[in-house]
Amino acid sequence: MSFSFTTDRKKRFKALLQSYPDKRSVALPALHLAQEQEGYLTRETIEALAHMLELAPADLMDTVSFYTMFRTRPTGKYLLQTCSTLACSLNGADQLTDHLQEKLHIKVGETTPDGKFTLLKVECLGSCGTAPVLRINDDYHEKLTLGKVDRILAKLK
Repeated sequence: MSFSFTTDRKKRFKALLQSYPDKRSVALPALHLAQEQEGYLTRETIEALAHMLELAPADLMDTVSFYTMFRTRPTGKYLLQTCSTLACSLNGADQLTDHLQEKLHIKVGETTPDGKFTLLKVECLGSCGTAPVLRINDDYHEKLTLGKVDRILAKLK
């Protein structure tokens, strides 16, 4: 298999195996570890992890496809995620998404030509009470206005 952890991550993976009651329980942290190393999860990476964890690749792919934090293709330096749930939509998430598409000249699911920004619309960011929300990589920006979004983007360019 073409994927393998770096020396440091092999140590971290072994520590994970010792910290959990069984290999199946290591699935989420192992996927995070692989994505941290590679930037996203390829079919080959998922198959290799499944082999290491003695799981069917389909089991890991189910996990990857369920959680919005896992990526299966390259993304820009800044991964922008907006929420598509009803609570967020009612509080301006759709306008936020439209504004980002116009500002960045990309559609949802695309990456800017310079590789800086990828825009995704995800099912739920778990922050309904502070909608509209924008997740940039691992950081949440809450109770946004279009002006606040413009200021945030200006700092990232």
